[in-house]
Amino acid sequence: MRHLLAFLLKHYFILLFILLEVFAFLLIINNNNYQNSVILNSTNHLTGSILNTYNTAFEYFSLKYVNNELAEENARLHSLSEKSFLRTDTTFCYKDTLYKFISAKVINNSTNKRNNYMMLNKGTKHGIKADMGVICSNGIVGIVTSASVNFCSVMSVLHENSKISAKIKKNNQLVNVVWNNIDYKIGTIEDIPTQIYIHYGDTIITSGHSFIFPEGILIGTVKNYLTEKGESMNNALIDFSTDFNNLHYVYIIDNIMKDEQLNLEEVIEYE
Repeated sequence: MRHLLAFLLKHYFILLFILLEVFAFLLIINNNNYQNSVILNSTNHLTGSILNTYNTAFEYFSLKYVNNELAEENARLHSLSEKSFLRTDTTFCYKDTLYKFISAKVINNSTNKRNNYMMLNKGTKHGIKADMGVICSNGIVGIVTSASVNFCSVMSVLHENSKISAKIKKNNQLVNVVWNNIDYKIGTIEDIPTQIYIHYGDTIITSGHSFIFPEGILIGTVKNYLTEKGESMNNALIDFSTDFNNLHYVYIIDNIMKDEQLNLEEVIEYE
């Protein structure tokens, strides 16, 4: 307290001057419309700039939440799309949901190995189990191989054991898509009958003939048609629509009627 009083006594002329200046400044503002409006506008501009900076920073740190919300919303939209329903007749009347889409975040991924895997942040407590398909907004990604309580492992399309049942969109010709370790951007179409001609840019989609992926999921476009004399089947290279080196959010596909379909298939095999 003694030091404070000593400071005030030593500098009271300066403090009094500052106080009088502030008082005079307030009198000018309150009694002159022009000065009042100038100060008010300047204050509003400064306040607005500070609030805008704060909101920008807040939005940046909220991106994780926003991305999660968008992923969940996209999953709901996928579940409501035409391919997610079971067609009951040729009039396109849909009765039951066949596929449910569950959003997930990629927390680990590889593209430079012969057999590539990724890990997602969804597990058994979210309903995830082996043999579920995984896609992204641009196309096919892989198949779930195992799941723990909170995480799951996915065999990427970039794997020697990956073989995707597909078809050429323009003529519905069934083919298989594999990866031959050429480039993470390039896949191979196998089993193209020699009488079928395909061209650069032709679209390749999932066939829907498996219990894992719905029909019509984009896989890629034809890059180069490879013909072999004397062979009954030809191959082709495709550009994958999915950028496997830049995956952040994906969607796990739950075929709700898969068990019923598998049971019926087993019955057919034993007949």
